[in-house]
Amino acid sequence: MKIVLASKNKHKLEEISRITEKFGFELVLQSELGLDLDVEENGTTFEENSLIKAEAVMKATGLPALADDSGICVDALGGAPGIYSARYGFDESLDDWGRLQLLLKNMEAVPDGERAAKFVCVITMVTPDGKIIQARGEIHGQLLREARGENGFGYDPIFYYPPFGVTTAEMSAADKNKVSHRANALKIFNEKLKEAGYADK
Repeated sequence: MKIVLASKNKHKLEEISRITEKFGFELVLQSELGLDLDVEENGTTFEENSLIKAEAVMKATGLPALADDSGICVDALGGAPGIYSARYGFDESLDDWGRLQLLLKNMEAVPDGERAAKFVCVITMVTPDGKIIQARGEIHGQLLREARGENGFGYDPIFYYPPFGVTTAEMSAADKNKVSHRANALKIFNEKLKEAGYADK
């Protein structure tokens, strides 16, 4: 089954494809279909924004669409950046590294024992016949004071995962695809697909 990923992010396509290939899905970026769609993410939760993106791309392509809305939530900042992780600081001149540095700066005064954080991912699939399948995954860790690791993207270099003793940017792709927020969401998503008859039980 061909499914359109409601994203322009090739990193997300790579991560999700490695996990969804077992479902027999042919996952393609919206840009591969000639679609250049900027969806206004005006929801207040990861769930709402994921659904908004999936519905918009499904309507534009006529194909089942899969959307991922994800971000990092920091306890000491009241859950920020949260759904605004990709727009943190609301400064269009900032790239991933700039947003990471901004988060480190805003966490400078927070003691080491109070730097708990989590990555959250919500996966939503919307089909032309009106079916909606949604799943949420999380990974819990701590924020470091400096970046470590060359893998991953976004805030991965400062997100320390205690069970492995490394940041998510220091993990191999295989390890990250076992424990990441996206992997955890997709595990639940897979079970829901089976229940809906889209994947083999």
